[in-house]
Amino acid sequence: MNDYMMMYDFAKLYTAHKAARRNKRNKSEVIEFEMNLAKNLCDLQRELKSRSYSFGVYHHFKIYEPKEREIFAPSYIDRVVQHCLCDNIVAPLLEPKLIYDNAACRIGKGTHFSMDRLSDFMRRFHRLHGTAGYFLKCDIRKYFASINHEVLMKKLERVFDDKEVFKLLCHIIKSYEESPGVGLPLGNQTSQWFALYYLDGVDRLIKEKLQIKYYTRYMDDFVLLHKDKDYLRKCLIEIRSICENELGLELNEKTQIFPVKNGVDYLGWHFYLTDTGKVIRKLRNAGKKKIKRRYRKMAQDYHDHLIELEDVKRSIASTQGHLCHGHTYHLRCKLAAETVYVRGGS
Repeated sequence: MNDYMMMYDFAKLYTAHKAARRNKRNKSEVIEFEMNLAKNLCDLQRELKSRSYSFGVYHHFKIYEPKEREIFAPSYIDRVVQHCLCDNIVAPLLEPKLIYDNAACRIGKGTHFSMDRLSDFMRRFHRLHGTAGYFLKCDIRKYFASINHEVLMKKLERVFDDKEVFKLLCHIIKSYEESPGVGLPLGNQTSQWFALYYLDGVDRLIKEKLQIKYYTRYMDDFVLLHKDKDYLRKCLIEIRSICENELGLELNEKTQIFPVKNGVDYLGWHFYLTDTGKVIRKLRNAGKKKIKRRYRKMAQDYHDHLIELEDVKRSIASTQGHLCHGHTYHLRCKLAAETVYVRGGS
């Protein structure tokens, strides 16, 4: 079975459907799809096998957490196709090509993995150099909206030997553009993998040519740690060059070099080293305000009978679990003391 044949294997399409419906079984489009599940999967299988499948229209909406973003979500049937494509073909081919510290959206990795890696790097750095060093913090301006289709497709062509799979990937890439030939939608599963791989050249530059030992990246947000500020300036010049000249990307104003003793903001937390080598992780003020707003809204929704007690408990447990990854004991106590959940009259 070649790669593209997996796209219209009925068992794999059914598995992709089960993955796509996860946590969305109450959505109307999922219910409609499952009402005629066998027929819908057979129709999709026939379209993929005959190469007549065409990507549908995106559903546009905004989210406001952790910050305001525009989401272009594909239809349910297109999500099934993307799960089948990513889970069976894209992930197995791209995963081995990514460096270990490219942490976003990968099995066994994620936000907390990247936070722990940076903390570990800081402790190891302290054993050799104390707090006499610097961070280079880099961030890409409007990363997803700036990814160049032609550059991306040339990079993917070197990885995907199956021409039918490559053609399908190009079809998905071209289904959306922020400006002519540029941009990926945040709602596509494929976009996550494309974005992971698009900066692989930057990862290789930093790890292999510049030989930065302490480096971690979470999508377009990355941190380099080194004892020499001038060397980090050189690194920044080379990173900016490859981003602008080869990838069509621009580093934003958050890209700066900071003394280790001042700490660095990363993934919503502020990391800094004490003189004894302990790494302190404090939630940034913006994050605290968002959590407090969320708690107040949840208390109001519970009062108005819009959510149940179990929903409140799950949300609190999730937030507390995230906060436990930093030094937030007093914040957690304050949230518990200040937020009162009282049921209103029916």
